[in-house]
Amino acid sequence: MYALEIDNISKRFGNFYAVQNLSLKIPQGTIYGLLGPNGAGKTTTLRMIMNIIIPDEGKIRVLGRTMGEDMKQRIGYLPEDRGLYPKMKVGDILEFLGEIKGVPKNAMPGKIDYWLDKFELTGWKTKKVDELSKGMQQKIQFIVTIIHDPELIILDEPFAGLDPVNTKLIKDIMLGLKDQGKTIIFSTHRMEQVEMICDNICLINKARMVLEGNLAGIKKQYGKNTILLEYEGDIGFLRNRPEVEKIDDYGRSAEIRLKDKADAQGVLAGLVGKVRIGKFEIQEPSLNTIFIEKVGRNEQ
Repeated sequence: MYALEIDNISKRFGNFYAVQNLSLKIPQGTIYGLLGPNGAGKTTTLRMIMNIIIPDEGKIRVLGRTMGEDMKQRIGYLPEDRGLYPKMKVGDILEFLGEIKGVPKNAMPGKIDYWLDKFELTGWKTKKVDELSKGMQQKIQFIVTIIHDPELIILDEPFAGLDPVNTKLIKDIMLGLKDQGKTIIFSTHRMEQVEMICDNICLINKARMVLEGNLAGIKKQYGKNTILLEYEGDIGFLRNRPEVEKIDDYGRSAEIRLKDKADAQGVLAGLVGKVRIGKFEIQEPSLNTIFIEKVGRNEQ
């Protein structure tokens, strides 16, 4: 069974398409990334999945059924617009919202303590929400999203506003939930956040899908045609090398795209003696590179 089936949905606001002719099938027990720049249509898609807004065309099936109010206790949803009661204590708000989502009252204390410990917030249980940092509040929102043990978890920009430490914490928890058989769908406009955790992805730009499928398979299609270089010196001369198609130079590191069938050893030989090399690694292109290429083609 698929956790989610989207069949050719579209949504217009006036003459503007927010989502156009989108179709997806997301297997159960996977992590699926809905990716694209701001304004691409990601949030509109998630809101249609949750039945907050209705598609103008097409159909959506969630956990094998048409979405309805009775389904929502099987789903955890973290919306783009966060919102907690600022004057309530952390433990109280988790208990209140957990009971609304159907968690039995006698099970709430154990669940609250378990998740506060997981998110490194145990010491904040008796604090008011407005005493927490924005990152802490975001973690509380995440707990609210999953405290009722949903089968399907839908997260709209779950890493927004989080520092690297808490971003890793959220990623680790998402992987743990996947190991329990949960299906996770999340949106983001930051490509680097998905490469370690997603099984499948959909790239959206200007309301339309531009790429979809298994992440490992997508990257494999491009082959190992990218050099990751860390260096000291000036690599400007590489732009004239016959093997090089494109260089993204960040000062002390660079991503060098090779031409089809080019030999990376020629680039390495050209570097030796001219710059100090800290790292020279040949690999598949980053998801960010693939996305930029796809979006560029889509806009031509």
